[in-house]
Amino acid sequence: MNNKSRPKHLNLFKVRLPISGIASILHRLSGLLLFLATPLMLYILTISFKNNSGFEQAKLYLDSMWVKFIILILIWSAMHHFLAGLRYLVIDMDVGLSKNSANLSALLVSVLALVLSIIIIIGVL
Repeated sequence: MNNKSRPKHLNLFKVRLPISGIASILHRLSGLLLFLATPLMLYILTISFKNNSGFEQAKLYLDSMWVKFIILILIWSAMHHFLAGLRYLVIDMDVGLSKNSANLSALLVSVLALVLSIIIIIGVL
């Protein structure tokens, strides 16, 4: 085995990941964001069900710019995580394993997640 061609250290800032690698990292990140946001969303849902004043308090939380920003990110996270999950299910069926088709499907997932998020956000506003 020739170890001279291998790098002595790996600078992650110089490594150029293919779009499929970026989509994989974003799939994990979006899943983590959805998991971490679950307590916040459950808290807001719980206080909104208590009584009328709880509902008004929940509306105040949801009118906050920070919560709106978090919800925007969560909408994108849900779209990306769902679409990337479908992509991985198709890959598990041995479809789209070539480098070109994997990169194309990753690009499609990224673009569709962004487009669907924008459509949902416009529909909600």
